[in-house]
Amino acid sequence: MTSGPVKTLSPLQLAWRRYRRSRVGVFSGYVLLVLYLVALFAGFLAPYSSVTQNSLNPYQPPQRVHWFRDGRLQRPFVYVMKQERDPVTFVRRFAEDTSQPQPVRFFVRGDSYGFLGLIPSNIHLFGVEGGSIYLFGTDKLGRCLFSRILIGAQVSLTVGIVAVIISFFLGILIGGISGYYGGRTDALIQRLIEILLSIPTLPILLALAIIIPPEWPAAWVFLGIVVVISLIRWASIARVVRGQVLSLRELDYVQAARALGATDLSVIFRHLLPNLTSFLIVTATLTIPSYIILETTLSFLGLGIKEPLSSWGYLLRDVREEGFGVLSLYPWLLIPGIFITVTVLAFNFFGDALRDAADVRS
Repeated sequence: MTSGPVKTLSPLQLAWRRYRRSRVGVFSGYVLLVLYLVALFAGFLAPYSSVTQNSLNPYQPPQRVHWFRDGRLQRPFVYVMKQERDPVTFVRRFAEDTSQPQPVRFFVRGDSYGFLGLIPSNIHLFGVEGGSIYLFGTDKLGRCLFSRILIGAQVSLTVGIVAVIISFFLGILIGGISGYYGGRTDALIQRLIEILLSIPTLPILLALAIIIPPEWPAAWVFLGIVVVISLIRWASIARVVRGQVLSLRELDYVQAARALGATDLSVIFRHLLPNLTSFLIVTATLTIPSYIILETTLSFLGLGIKEPLSSWGYLLRDVREEGFGVLSLYPWLLIPGIFITVTVLAFNFFGDALRDAADVRS
């Protein structure tokens, strides 16, 4: 009795199979995919630009989208929000005026933006013609918090990716050289890394934030923050890469490549670094959340992003400036913090799933 051919799976297929076993990791991957798609199409999805103000509706609470009126199913609509003063505390309050429904329309014209950052457009996914819709409420200047969160995602989610690319390039290059050559080169680089790691991060950020000229455009400030974050965090990556290269450089296939006359750069980039690919991908995935939190901290302290750009940390700065007592009156100002928490958790769970998938012993 003959048996059929045995199907062998490649290492990548085995890793994919292990990754799919983690339901939390797969779900987190989909969450991150949705978040980055939202950031990519933020201008289209947001009903307003991040700077559009409505001075008549500061600190308006989130509006509910209704589907039923007088017991009958309707097209989605919102009610006009009326302002009134509490007769005792004189606090401004909003209430729905049920006599004024406003239908929510799709593919409406509004504020101009760059679709995918390139194509000028003024078409938005939804809006209220002749009225307003604030799904997450407004801030102190009457700006749509929902729109600012979507547009702020472009900065908050991009900072982590760009900073990881820069810091990993420096860490891989310097750590690879340190581990491959060893000796005095390794000792000199490791002393430099130890000095950088011994300096507290926050004072460096404060000093560099002061150095950045206040007249710089917002895009330059964003680039400066990314570079600062990258230059601070590359040292820890270089130390890890150095340890990995030290363990790989004595293997037989590396010695064989040297014996055949391969150059040092060829050995490093063709034989050593490819074996670190899975490790570097997992490390990058677990590092991005720390960069997002670092940018959030800078913006929250007023040392990061500035207008007209926006980020989730910058949106939370309003709470600090107005005092934490405003949260009892306007709790929706903390919604950007929910997005930060969800994103960081999703990256951590996704990174853990990738780490398990890359572990051949599992």
